[in-house]
Amino acid sequence: MKTHKFFFLPLLFPTGFPAAHSISPNDKKPKKAKLPKIKKEKNVLSLKKSNFDRALKETQYLLVEFYVSLSQSSQSQTLSEEFAKAARQLKKEAPRILFGKIDVTHQYDSRKEFNIGELPTVKFFVDGSRKDPIDCKRVRQASAFITWVKRRTGPSTVLINSTDEAEAIIHADNLAVIGFFKELHNDSVEDFCETARDVPEMSFGMTASKDICANYSIQKNTLVVFKKGKPVHNEVLEDGRQNKLDLTRLMKTFTLDLVTEYNLETSVKIFDVPVENHILLFTPTNSEMFNEIHENYKSAAMEFRGKIMFVSVDTNETRNGRIFEYFRIREVDLPAVRILNLTSDAKYKMSADEVTVENIREFCQSYLNGKAKPHRSSEEIPEEWDKMPVKVLKKQDFNRIVFNKTMTVFVMFYAPWSYNCRKLLPIWDKLGEQYENHKDIIIAKIDVSANDILPVGLDSYLFFRLFPAGLDYQEVAYAGEHTLEAFSEFSEAQSKTKAEPGEKGGNRGIKDNFSQKETVITEKEELK
Repeated sequence: MKTHKFFFLPLLFPTGFPAAHSISPNDKKPKKAKLPKIKKEKNVLSLKKSNFDRALKETQYLLVEFYVSLSQSSQSQTLSEEFAKAARQLKKEAPRILFGKIDVTHQYDSRKEFNIGELPTVKFFVDGSRKDPIDCKRVRQASAFITWVKRRTGPSTVLINSTDEAEAIIHADNLAVIGFFKELHNDSVEDFCETARDVPEMSFGMTASKDICANYSIQKNTLVVFKKGKPVHNEVLEDGRQNKLDLTRLMKTFTLDLVTEYNLETSVKIFDVPVENHILLFTPTNSEMFNEIHENYKSAAMEFRGKIMFVSVDTNETRNGRIFEYFRIREVDLPAVRILNLTSDAKYKMSADEVTVENIREFCQSYLNGKAKPHRSSEEIPEEWDKMPVKVLKKQDFNRIVFNKTMTVFVMFYAPWSYNCRKLLPIWDKLGEQYENHKDIIIAKIDVSANDILPVGLDSYLFFRLFPAGLDYQEVAYAGEHTLEAFSEFSEAQSKTKAEPGEKGGNRGIKDNFSQKETVITEKEELK
C-alpha cells in the first residue's frame, strides 16, 4: 500500500494541479475579511448592529446600555454619565469587564431579540452569548454599576471569619447586611447571595461561625440590616418562606426612608424599589396636625415594610400638582390617604377620616387581604356636555352614549396630567369640528383619571376606541398616527365598514370591552 501512495503522488503534477505551496509571483494572497471597527467614547464601546457580534465574541463580560437617542431625557443622560464613569473606574481595575452602548431608535429587531421594554435599559452579556442576557435593573449610580458587575463576576458576599471582620463591614458603609447561618449550604444562603447581586447599594457579608452568631445574640438563620452601624431590622430566614424577590424588595426599601417624601428627586428612587403597593399620605407640612399625623403614619409603616411602600406628599408644594390631579385630591379631602397598585393601576381610598395608627394599619391589612374595594371616581355630568364639537363624557353617562344603536362614537381616553394627552387635545377638537354636523358620528373624550370606567389592568394613556352604531358591532381599537388626517380617514372607513359581530347591544357592557391597548405613555413614567 505504501508503494501505491508514492507512485501516484508524482502523477498529480503533470496533470495541471500545482503543489499546495507553489504560488505564481503574480498571484495575490487572499485578503482577510476586515472586522467591523469598534470605537470608544468615554471608555464605553460605541456599538452598532454591524459590530455587536464582534464585541460579544471578544469580551468575556460586557455590560450594554440600550438607549433611544431621539428622546434622551435628563434622567437618561444622567444614567449615561454614571455608566461612563463606572467604565472609567473599572478600566484598570477589571479590564476583562467592558461597557458598551447601542442606539436602538430604529432597531426593532434588536429590541425584540433582547426583550427590551422601557428605555434606557442595561443588560449584561457573559462569554459572548446573545441568549438570555441578565437585566441590570434599577441601577443608576456609578458605584452601584461597579458593585453590581463585580458581584456578577465574582463572590456576591464577603465571608466573615471574625467579629472584627463583621464590624468592619457594618461600619464601612451607610447600609450593610449580615447573614448569620448555622451552615453555608442551604436554600436560604443561596437566596441571600442572589439578593446581594441585585442590591448593589448595600454591603453584604455572611458567616456560619457560632462565636460570631453568639456575639450578636443570633440563634437562628437570620438576616440583619445595619444602618450607620446600628441594627435596624432582623429577618429570620427559613427555607421556602422567603424567596429572592421577597428579600430584594425588603432590602431595597432600606435605601429609602421608612416614609419617603415625594418630590422630583425621590420620585425616581421610589419607582426603582420593586414594591408594587404604594400608600400615599396627602397633607400640608405646615398644618398644626402635621407632626402628629406623620408620626402615626410612620409608626404604622414599620409593620408593612417590604409589602407596602409609605410615601408622603406635601400638598403645599406646587410642583406636586401632577400627582394631586392624578389622584383627584381636593383641599377639602385633606388629610387624604390612598393606596395605589402599580401593576393594575387600581386605587384605594381609606374610608376613615382620621389618620391614626389603627386606621392606617386596618386599611393596609384590608388591602393585603384582598378585602378593600378599588375606589371608583366619577365627575358630575355638566349641563352643556353636548354643546361643544367634542362631547365630554363622564362615568355616569358613558354606557348610554357610547353603546347606542344609532350613532357611531369615536372616543379619546386621556389623562389631563399627561403632556402627550394635552398636546393632542387641540387636534381632537378640530376633529370634533369636522364632524360637528354629522348626524351619525359623535366625537367624544373622557378623562379616565377622574372617571373609573376601565377594568383593572389597563395601564396606558392615551388611547382611542371607535364604537360603531348597531346592535351587533364591537368597538374598534385605533392604532394609527395621531394626526387630524389619519383620525378622519379612520372614522370614514369605520363608518362604512361593519365590525366583527359581537354580543347583542343590550348585553354589551363596559367590563367586556377594551381587550386591546396601545402603550403610548405609562402613568408611572409621567409621575417620575
